[in-house]
Amino acid sequence: MKFVDEATIKVQAGRGGNGCLSFRREKYIPRGGPDGGDGGDGGCIYLEADSAINTMVDFRYQRSYRAESGQSGAGKDCTGKKGEELVLQVPVGTTVIDEDTQEILGDLKQHQQRMLVAQGGFHGLGNARFKSSTNRAPRQTSPGSEGELRNLRLELKVLADVGLLGLPNAGKSTFIRAVSAAKPKVAGYPFTTLVPNLGVVKVEAHKSFVIADIPGLIEGAADGAGLGIRFLKHLTRTRLLLHLVDVAPFDGSDPVDAARSIIDELGLFSPTLATRERWLVLNKTDLLPAEESEQRCNDIVKALDWQGPVFFIAAISKTGVETICHRIMDYIDERTLAERDDPSLAELEQERQLQMQAESRARIEALALARKAARLKQKNKDDDDDDYDVEVVYEP
Repeated sequence: MKFVDEATIKVQAGRGGNGCLSFRREKYIPRGGPDGGDGGDGGCIYLEADSAINTMVDFRYQRSYRAESGQSGAGKDCTGKKGEELVLQVPVGTTVIDEDTQEILGDLKQHQQRMLVAQGGFHGLGNARFKSSTNRAPRQTSPGSEGELRNLRLELKVLADVGLLGLPNAGKSTFIRAVSAAKPKVAGYPFTTLVPNLGVVKVEAHKSFVIADIPGLIEGAADGAGLGIRFLKHLTRTRLLLHLVDVAPFDGSDPVDAARSIIDELGLFSPTLATRERWLVLNKTDLLPAEESEQRCNDIVKALDWQGPVFFIAAISKTGVETICHRIMDYIDERTLAERDDPSLAELEQERQLQMQAESRARIEALALARKAARLKQKNKDDDDDDYDVEVVYEP
């Protein structure tokens, strides 16, 4: 199934049914009085998170959704039928944004969490509602109101505790295969990972965390090179970033330059995300002799002037992965306990996530506008090119 993490849809709630103008007509009952019933309410539209769905591909084929309208009222004080609600299933981790106002309507982070996105129209009133001591035969009714119309942008951000960063072929997919049951594609060429992959890492009984692997970044990704920065937004919900670096690249490139390029691209994408807790993981140490491997790793750490935690691993043989998994679990437990004891920390974390999401959204939109401007410029250049114009000369 194709992985789609963004979609734009139009939702139209149902219209309310009109009120009825009717009078009671029965034999031997003169002037029976008004008996027009109210209309039915229009159907509302809800979005509901479903853990069984992991892509928004269905919204690419159907972009307009309309709920059922309420029926009009009838005589004998009969109320019209209400419109059926429309519930749209979306993946867990979906952010809902009003396309017209750019207002964030909410996040769906839990299974079966439901959010109202379009309110159904209110029912119209029948003439029976307008009777009074001075108005015995009212002929007033009210129509049902229109249902709410909205243009929505749905953005999926995977829910994970830990995110993996690194160049293509740094060993991210091999690492997630080593620590979890996930089986992403692994091969000896770059860009084998084309969509984010999630894995559940079970450290011990009743203790686990979720790790996310995104496609590799290259230098210039912030300007659209490679797969670009589209998938970096999936890291805005994580608590910790693991920066994987290949200590023995097959092309002979410098691991220090590779690490710095990722740091630079991260800062260009979101300055707030660049300040996130990040651990350095030096991978593929088994490709070098033990003494040379240790010396090279120490040289890399010194050249980067890295101040945070550093780990030396060989993901393919699972060397060192158990230690880092326990350290990650301890870090997550400490953060969770601290936020539980101090609600202000939880609020600060929520604000930080919103800031990262806003920065990532702005960066992606700016890149899209730049690409559009470049296409228009190229099109205008092609239109002005008259190398192939033919001049027709008519001679007498």
